[in-house]
Amino acid sequence: MNVLVLNMGMKSIRSIIFDDNGRKLASASKTLTSALNETRVEQYPKEWWDKAIEVMKKSISDARVRKIDYITVTTSASCLVCMDDNGNPLGNAIMVSDKRAINEVEDVKSSKYCKDVEEDTGLKFSVSLMLPKILWIKKHEPDIFSNSRYFITPNDYLLYKLSGNVVTDELNALKFHYSFNKSSYPTHLLEDIGIPLEKLPKVIGTGQLAGCIKYDVAKEINCDICAKIIATSYDAICSFVGSGVSTEGEASDVSGTVTVFRMLSKKDELIPSKRIYTTPFHQGDYNIIGGSNNLGGGLIEWVKQCYYSKEEYPYEVMEKEAAESDIGARGIIFLPYLLGERAPLWNDNARGTFFGLERMHTRKDMTRAVFESAAFIDRSMMEAIGETTANITTVRLSGGLARVSLISQIKADVLGKEVKVLSEFETTAVGAAMMALNGQENISFKDLADRFAKIRMTIYPDMQNHHKYNILYALFKETYQQLEPMFDRRIELLSMIRDSKETQIENL
Repeated sequence: MNVLVLNMGMKSIRSIIFDDNGRKLASASKTLTSALNETRVEQYPKEWWDKAIEVMKKSISDARVRKIDYITVTTSASCLVCMDDNGNPLGNAIMVSDKRAINEVEDVKSSKYCKDVEEDTGLKFSVSLMLPKILWIKKHEPDIFSNSRYFITPNDYLLYKLSGNVVTDELNALKFHYSFNKSSYPTHLLEDIGIPLEKLPKVIGTGQLAGCIKYDVAKEINCDICAKIIATSYDAICSFVGSGVSTEGEASDVSGTVTVFRMLSKKDELIPSKRIYTTPFHQGDYNIIGGSNNLGGGLIEWVKQCYYSKEEYPYEVMEKEAAESDIGARGIIFLPYLLGERAPLWNDNARGTFFGLERMHTRKDMTRAVFESAAFIDRSMMEAIGETTANITTVRLSGGLARVSLISQIKADVLGKEVKVLSEFETTAVGAAMMALNGQENISFKDLADRFAKIRMTIYPDMQNHHKYNILYALFKETYQQLEPMFDRRIELLSMIRDSKETQIENL
């Protein structure tokens, strides 16, 4: 059995082909462009599909296989695509870290049905979720709202382009505040805020059939016309599954552009936390606890662009220089909130900050501070997970950031936990393939994990360093707490003096 995974993150779209033994047969990728300003983050659905065709065609050619049994898609969650009757996107996609719908969150919260919906789904309304984004379109782009046949996610859009069917999986549907308990969208709330139920996609289970590949698409990418299109889920869930976690207390850190930090728990009773998600994963029969932030590996891309753009081997130089600085970056704390922050802070106005800069400091120390902030992100996630009574025992590392050995060691030291670095960094694609094979071939996740999720090395924490990082982490938290009111004040003042000009960024 061959599975093609179309994996779209914030900075690229990739096509990876696996066989059912976990072997990667081929892969191809293209970078994506983002447009952003102080409040908006957008991408271009037409660019997604044009590049999806290119990478699928190339990966199939490179794999030298024509028979693809299953194709599945995994993308960022909570991004909005408005699609017309003919399947064409109406305008740009509003991405998850877009913050324009902040007033619409308050509009939703003013509904008498809001509290019941939040309690039923366990999901507080925030600017990153789907209904406030749709409500923003209704208020500010009424023509797009009225001409939209469907409000869907990038996942759903690409599934539609492949199969011709408009569906979403139940975990993506949760971002629309779909109720697992009632197996329905929040109909009373939708009616109250004026979003037609019929404009939301049909919900199916993870691992289920979305349809068969369209004939013209199969011909264009040189694929077998019998390929089945399978709904898996969004990237954070897929990356968690692809990390191979299988026992109580195992956690995964998948750091691509963002950091996804989650753990597995089979406990029936968990204390709800307002800072992170507890998501029932019915396909695996356990709970997934944790969340995603706004930038993880994207921090390193930013450092490269700012300080190392002229280096021939920027990542190697970055790691070498950061290692030459001291623990604590010789007194610098970096708050890594360049795009605001989602879990566990949920502060759209927070911004990046270097605290403690002195004349003696160099880019080595600043880079070290950024590296350490990536570990402090994990520590804050681990603390929030602990509020649910769940206890993390080990952490599995993957994603592009796991290629930087120094950062992996810093994470072990900051967490005080054993970390296992996976051989395959493409855990999002791996997880999507595993979910498709489990759903369609009934292969257990344990068997699939043994095939797909191999450990490259285990890193043990230096407990002396851990005690030092306990002190530094306390300063990291206090720095944020002291600056928190200033972030709001900054936004207020900047609104008086700056325009909203967008910046185009390739490879976010």
